[in-house]
Amino acid sequence: MLIANESFEKLTDLSNQSEYEFCTFKNCDFANANLSATKFIESEFIDCNLSNVKFDETSILDVKFKNCKMLGIQFDRSNQLLFSASFENCQLNDCTFFEMKLRQAEFINSSLEGADFTAADMKDVKITGCDLFNTSFDRANLEGVDFSMSVRLQIDPEITKLTKAKLSLAQLPGLLSKYDLKING
Repeated sequence: MLIANESFEKLTDLSNQSEYEFCTFKNCDFANANLSATKFIESEFIDCNLSNVKFDETSILDVKFKNCKMLGIQFDRSNQLLFSASFENCQLNDCTFFEMKLRQAEFINSSLEGADFTAADMKDVKITGCDLFNTSFDRANLEGVDFSMSVRLQIDPEITKLTKAKLSLAQLPGLLSKYDLKING
């Protein structure tokens, strides 16, 4: 079922296996919902709780998430061919993006504590102003990634591609942490 150009507020349930195009969801609480096989195209989620939502085979194409709580989502189970999203002021703690192609994704002023980007292709992604405590980037392609203003970054440059990534001087200790060095500033 195609639903287009609609605005939804304060919903707690959503029909899965539907297609939502150009829709806006505000102040909705979809925590623990099953949205598998649903399509979201050029839609926006604002001030929503999507924690532990099941996105198995869900298409997320040009979707914007703003001020959303999105804890523990396994994005790697979504439709990989149709995934493009931006996240602004979101809580994405413990989310999984394992082996995903995330080119052109944006993570702005968000919490990504404990997120898993292992082996993800993140070339030219923006991760600005984010908290990256315990976030895993092992074996990821981080070429050209903009980490401006992000904090608590830890990456092993021996197993992760970092060519032309944008880092600040304050983030360099996070690239050397495995060597247990004492760096004086």
